Amino acid sequence: MLGPPRGRARRQRRTGGKLAVFIGYVAVAVVAAAMNIWAASLDFRRAEPAVANAAKVEVPPSWLLPLGALKFAGAIGLIAGIAMPFIGVAAAIGLVLFFVCAIFAHLRVSWYSALPFPIAFLLFAVVALVLRLVSADNLWDLGPHL
Repeated sequence: MLGPPRGRARRQRRTGGKLAVFIGYVAVAVVAAAMNIWAASLDFRRAEPAVANAAKVEVPPSWLLPLGALKFAGAIGLIAGIAMPFIGVAAAIGLVLFFVCAIFAHLRVSWYSALPFPIAFLLFAVVALVLRLVSADNLWDLGPHL
């Protein structure tokens, strides 16, 4: 009679699933970090597309540096979250809030054609948050995770 796996087999299956989710987090975090570092670099350089977008959503150009710093901090936090789960969760939450606000800024001025960009950034942040929460046994654990 075959029943549910017990003991060691059950623990191995659960551990293998957590490892797969952790690998997924690493992949999503690296892509999301790259996206946010790129966006932050546009803000830091005051590149024409960043200045034009800020003007279109009625954000003062003086806000580009702080907004770029938030994106950069979120990207660094996602990468740090590979080793320290609570940092990754905090960074992902910050990016989710940032891009929810960005979406509302676009909706406020009825600029629907540009919505796919903040939505894509938001989706990566949400997926990173979910994967990090699922893959961490203990958010405060600073030990090795592999």
